[in-house]
Order: sequence, then C-alpha cells, then structure tokens
Amino acid sequence: MRPFLIAGEASGDKLGAALMAGLTARLGPLPYKGVGGPLMEAEGMVSLFPMEELSIMGIAEVLPKYFHLKRRIAETAQAVLDSGADLLITIDSPDFCLRVAKLVRAARPEFRTVHYVAPSVWAWRPGRAKKMAPLVDHVLALLPFEPVLMEAAGMSCDFVGHPVVAERRADADDVAALRAKYGLAAPWLLALPGSRRGEVTRLAPVIGETLSRLDRPVQVVLPTVRGVEDLVRDLSRNWPIEPLILTDGAEKRAAFAGAAAAIAASGTVSLELAANAVPMVIAYDMSMISRMMLKTMLKIDTVTLVNLVSETRVIPEFLGADCRAEKIAPALNALLSDGAQRQAQLDAMRLTMERLGQGGLPPGERAAESVIGYYQRPRQIQPPPSTRVLSGA
Repeated sequence: MRPFLIAGEASGDKLGAALMAGLTARLGPLPYKGVGGPLMEAEGMVSLFPMEELSIMGIAEVLPKYFHLKRRIAETAQAVLDSGADLLITIDSPDFCLRVAKLVRAARPEFRTVHYVAPSVWAWRPGRAKKMAPLVDHVLALLPFEPVLMEAAGMSCDFVGHPVVAERRADADDVAALRAKYGLAAPWLLALPGSRRGEVTRLAPVIGETLSRLDRPVQVVLPTVRGVEDLVRDLSRNWPIEPLILTDGAEKRAAFAGAAAAIAASGTVSLELAANAVPMVIAYDMSMISRMMLKTMLKIDTVTLVNLVSETRVIPEFLGADCRAEKIAPALNALLSDGAQRQAQLDAMRLTMERLGQGGLPPGERAAESVIGYYQRPRQIQPPPSTRVLSGA
C-alpha cells in the first residue's frame, strides 16, 4: 500500500494521524505522502504544503483565496498522480478533497479512493452522497447509521467509531486540582457559546440573560479557544455571574469532568458532554437568511447527535427563533433540579457512547482495518466524471 492522504483542518489531522498509526501497526512503515498537520507529520508524512492554508470557512473567508485554493487543488491532484501512490485517502474537508479526487479520477479512473467522514446526508442535502459516489469507492463513517446511506448511493462503507470515544478525559485528581487552583466550591455550570466569532456574538448575550433567570446560585465555567477568547471575555463581562474562562486543554478537560450541567451551542460539543456524563440544554441562533435556508433543507427533527444516536429526544433544543432566555431558563432550571430528567439524559448519553464504539477497538485502529480490507478487494473501475483537463484547472 502506497497511500496519499489529505487533511484540511485540525480535526482531520487527528483522524489522519490515528489512521496512520493503525496502518503502521499492521503493515509496518509506509511511504506516506500528502497534505496534513503536525500530528500526521509526526506519524511520518512530509506535507506538500501547510495544512493551515485549507482551514478556512465561509464565503467571506474563501473568496479572497479562491484562485490560490484552485491552484492548490490542481497542484495536489498532480502530486497524487506523480507520487507513485496507489490509494488516495481524503479526510473530511470535502470542498477541497473531493475536487482533488475528481481530477485524479478523471486522469486515472482506476485509482482507488477512500473518504474518511461521511457527509451528513441524514441531516440535509441528501444529494451529496450521489455526487460523491463517482469519485469515492469506500467511506469510513463516524456514526453507526451512515453506512446504509452511503451504500445506497453506490459506495462501500464501514462504521469505524467516533473519535470522541478515544479522547483522553480528566480524572478525579484533575478535577480536584482545578477546584483548588480557582477556588471552585461546588459542581459548576458549563457555558459553551461556540468556537466561531459569529456563534459567540449571537449566543453569549442569550447565555448571560439565561443566567439571570436561574432559580439557584451556580458557579459558571467557560472553556473556550484562543481564537475567540478576547470576544468571550468582552461579551461575558456583564453577565450576572462572572465566569471562569479557561483556554488550557488540561483545565478544560477537568472542567467538563466536574460539571453539573451545561448550556451549549449546537455541534459536536454535545458528544464531548455526553462522554463526560454532563446533562445539557442546546441553544443556537443564526442569521435570518440562514434560518430560512436551514428550515427548508433540514430533514431531521433534532440537530443534537446524542438525540440522534440514542434514538431519543431527551436533550432539549432552543434553535433559531426559540433561542431566547425566557425559553431556555425553565429547561435549565428543571435539569438542575429534576432527578428524572437528568437520569434520562445520562441513560441516553451512555447508550450514545456505546453506539459510537466505546469499549471496542479505538476508531483509528478500526479505520485502519477498514482501509486494509477495502484495499485487498478487487476494484470495479467506474467511468471518470466529466471535468476539465488537469493542466490549468
């Protein structure tokens, strides 16, 4: 096996590094080539260019770099073809990765391609799977209900487990150290307004007003990331309860492990809370245009992965027009006081972690076994997708 791997952001770098470690453990050192971050480089890859060039989101961020990204797509596809690799493994970042795969497939229809992280066609834009099928042979899925959807579109797919089940969690000593350092006297409430500036701007004032409506005194801990730390500090300055703001990774893990409950933005943070058995309410708002678009495109009645994976609806959600303190506060008060509601969430979280692979092989090892199994199968060549010639693309 001579793999060429592409990851475009930090989460993909983690997935890619774990996959590479799993492949190396089973097959010995491989001639890894591609695009990745520091974790993948530590496993033996020399990145074609800095992965951070691809870690941009949103139209406003992409447009100024459009022509540069277009050149990088063509450069990366040509590097795949010139590298001597016989397997392309693309990791998330579909806007970049699948454009590279399209050029490679057009130039060499027999080239094998694996994509790690299935598109969330169960939530919105179901046509993405069919568009992906001519470019990708095999998919590694993070969620247990995704393989049947990928297979229906014409790709083979294995559920390999979600990385949250393998992430390091704090223990009782870590929690005690956090309490002692900052004078935390009781289990605390986590406030999680998101990791993007737009999310924080919309949600932080709502969280502040929600805190003013709580029935009981609580301490508030706000883990955040350095990119929005300044904004978080500014917007939480007038909250009725001053939050303890944390950016250190170890301290954030301890904050999750010692929390009594959380109010959180929608996203994968719900799985981090579930892994730490922290009951939660979910709140999220967006622009009016985004609300209207999402309402017409969304295929599911809940956006919280704990609800979806556990097949329950025990995590309360306040989205869009419902993201208001007068609606959120009663649900959070009930969660802090009602043992039955807390237990229902804890049961759903335990089931979610089991279904995501907790207790089995780590996801990176399962992913490696899936890639090896796919690589050993005969491959049926699909006709190449229509595209412009590679040179000058």
